[in-house]
Amino acid sequence: MLMNPSIKNCLLLIFACFGLTSFAQSGHQYRMEADQKYRENDFQKAEESYRKSLIEESSVNGTFNLGNSIYQQQRYEEAIKQYLDAANSAQNNQLKSHAYHNLGNAYFNNQDFKNSIDAYKNALRLDPQDIDTKQNLALAQRKLIQQQQQQQQSQPQNENQENEQEKQEQQQQEQQQQQGEQDDGQQQQQEQEKEMEQKDLTKEEAEKLLQIIEQEEQKVQEKMRGEKKKKTKSAKDW
Repeated sequence: MLMNPSIKNCLLLIFACFGLTSFAQSGHQYRMEADQKYRENDFQKAEESYRKSLIEESSVNGTFNLGNSIYQQQRYEEAIKQYLDAANSAQNNQLKSHAYHNLGNAYFNNQDFKNSIDAYKNALRLDPQDIDTKQNLALAQRKLIQQQQQQQQSQPQNENQENEQEKQEQQQQEQQQQQGEQDDGQQQQQEQEKEMEQKDLTKEEAEKLLQIIEQEEQKVQEKMRGEKKKKTKSAKDW
């Protein structure tokens, strides 16, 4: 099982060019220099020389190898652009297949497994017998499944957090409403008591006011008991 996708190189293909003009020869020399630096694992110097070669002469091979030197520096987004350019420009099916293969690797290392799978499939359409691409495709498919499973597992947790937040907000609103009703009841009770102090009431009127006060107090107590039951139930509801 591959732990890291393998990339394909075409460092020798660029030497198959003949009849270069003196202007293009400079680009050829830069590519030779870049190839040597790449073999020495000096990918930064290789990148610089490939870029100089492309300024002197546009080359699919140079673009492809520039992508490889950038890839080796783990700048996968930039490598993707080079591989796409090489894949779209290549006339040779082998080079085009290699470009798609390495494009799949760049997407893979960028955690974009869906596009990685598509790129590997494009490479296999051009070269169905490529074992490396088949292995990388299988690895990317497993990674995509794992990624989707992790996303599905994290989604209920996020929903539970949102529900818990909504429940807390609702409880706060209910507490505020209850506090407001208690304040209103206390104010009404105080006004009634004050009225009883300032006014000479008959026995019937006094009993009536006392009943009203007791009823208000009973309502408050019932609401407080109901709120306590809700909290107890929600604490056990798992």
